[in-house]
Amino acid sequence: MTESKVSAILCGMEREFEEASGIKEEWFAVPLNLKENGRSTLLPERRARLWALVLEARYLPCQLEQSGRWFRLLVPSRSFALSLEELSLYERENSGWPPLIAPVVGLAGNYLAPLSVLILLATFHNLTLLDIKAFEHNPIDWVSLGAADSAGILKGEWWRLITALTLHADWLHLLSNLALGGVFVVFLCREIGSGPAWALILSSGTLGNLANAYLQPFDHRSVGASTAVFGTVGILAAISMIRYRKELRKRWPLPIAAAMALLAVLGTEGKNTDLGAHLFGFVFGVLLGLLAEILMDRFGRPGRLINALLSVLCGLAVVVAWWAALVHGA
Repeated sequence: MTESKVSAILCGMEREFEEASGIKEEWFAVPLNLKENGRSTLLPERRARLWALVLEARYLPCQLEQSGRWFRLLVPSRSFALSLEELSLYERENSGWPPLIAPVVGLAGNYLAPLSVLILLATFHNLTLLDIKAFEHNPIDWVSLGAADSAGILKGEWWRLITALTLHADWLHLLSNLALGGVFVVFLCREIGSGPAWALILSSGTLGNLANAYLQPFDHRSVGASTAVFGTVGILAAISMIRYRKELRKRWPLPIAAAMALLAVLGTEGKNTDLGAHLFGFVFGVLLGLLAEILMDRFGRPGRLINALLSVLCGLAVVVAWWAALVHGA
């Protein structure tokens, strides 16, 4: 039923009441400021029609009277106080809605750093295909030395937690991680800076591999950056959940739900898919993302010095892990 039909029915009922009672009831105009009776009663068309709908939804009679570009909302004297109360309640409940989404403050110049790392990852894959002799390895068996081998990790070969993130089974495996991970990594670097982003990504991938090693069979082995990629997804979801919790109100779980859907769609397909690594990477990404956003909300985002320091430490961690693998690996 349209707005005009509802208004006509309610006004018709009011006229019937007046005719039956023999009393001509006075109609009052609703003031623009609901708390200031007697002040301006001229309303913008949008507000006048919206308030009329609110009253009609509560079965309170009303009618609109146009005055040029403005409107007056008229209600009978006997329901005037109740009408003001209903409109005031509506305005309180809908104050600040729809919410204003906080502007995304990206960090300029944060495209080069993540893209450079992705290029290095692709370059390193080419390096692993060459017959390189070094550190008494003739040639170096990169996968054997650096894969996330559960037995090796549980024996104390800690470097596998990191080196496995830099290895890939083939070009298709590499490109899928670069294409999927590259988008999320660039977004994360813009949100919090390259240094903190890579520190969180590397940490989520490392912890994900560690948890996976404890729960998988002793002979389980995996390679690939997908653990860190899904860690990135979890970090972004956690940051969104905290950062926009006030604006999204009761919809704050949506970022986590969207990330879980992505995990279900992209993280469980393929015969070589390591679901455990994907899941644990995502879980640790969420936990680290929550912690990071809480700290940044309290202390602010890291400055250039901390950004640079974290970036160097992440690169150093990968180099040291591979040095340990080449020196101590069988």
